[in-house]
Amino acid sequence: MTAEQKQALAAEIEKLQGSLTGDMFQDMEIRDKIHNLEMQLNGTKPMDSHFDCIGCGS
Repeated sequence: MTAEQKQALAAEIEKLQGSLTGDMFQDMEIRDKIHNLEMQLNGTKPMDSHFDCIGCGS
């Protein structure tokens, strides 16, 4: 992943974090998107999985 792509992901995460309302149920979808972007940014995937976050349940 290039530095430009990392910067774009970080900017998107920051934008989504700014749209959180504090209501757990209302924010669930936004938090899921943030989680997925953070996993892409950090290059992580679910434990014991050869899939990149497919079916991780989050």
